Amino acid sequence: MWGVSGPGRRGPKPSRTVEEVVAAAIALADAEGLSALSMRRVAEALKLSPMSLYTYVPSKAELMDLMLDHVAGEVPLPGGGDWRSQIEQQARGRWAMAQRHPWLMQVGMHRPPLGPHVLEAAEAALRAIDGLGLSELEMDQLTSIVGDYVRGAIRAALDAREVERLTQMSDEEWWALSQPLLKDLVDPNRYPTIVRVGEAYKAIQHKGPSLEQNFEFGLQRVLDGIAAFIAERQRAITARGAAAG
Repeated sequence: MWGVSGPGRRGPKPSRTVEEVVAAAIALADAEGLSALSMRRVAEALKLSPMSLYTYVPSKAELMDLMLDHVAGEVPLPGGGDWRSQIEQQARGRWAMAQRHPWLMQVGMHRPPLGPHVLEAAEAALRAIDGLGLSELEMDQLTSIVGDYVRGAIRAALDAREVERLTQMSDEEWWALSQPLLKDLVDPNRYPTIVRVGEAYKAIQHKGPSLEQNFEFGLQRVLDGIAAFIAERQRAITARGAAAG
């Protein structure tokens, strides 16, 4: 993962590279899902024998770590701007990356692979809010809040995509079929708020916010909360300075 060479390898020169193995595994998971990923299938894609693949990667577990670190490197690091702009850039990059690799949501990330790309992303997130009056623990907690929100929003979007794939029906088509059934069952006196919201969408002939719009709206509200927390910390620092002076 880190490109550190191990003991010298005896025998003929490898016909493939670890990078090619990882790329083949990612392509397979993108096309068929994580359930299709196996060392045998990756070996077939590379025209290698299954046993020879183990000379590149010790097991499927290590292969998964390499895949996760590789796709983490697809997210561009923030190109400047204030703390909020930098975090927005990373969040949107993660959203776009997950749309390309939906299998990511099937992988537990409580203990992510500690590869160079994963750590670069974590460093960039922490650096964005460094120097704003936060403690190191607060910086870590705030970046975790953003990460948790982004991951949840991605999961909701990918779940919606999977439901549409399995049912061969869009959300709009599902609502169109459901509305006639509910028309005589939904009592406005019992569900007044639901009815009012639905009527509001009808009035503007709007089919409802898209998943990406929901993601953006939620991201801004999370960042609003972080901004308020940072402002509170900075006011406290100013007050302590004035009292000491």
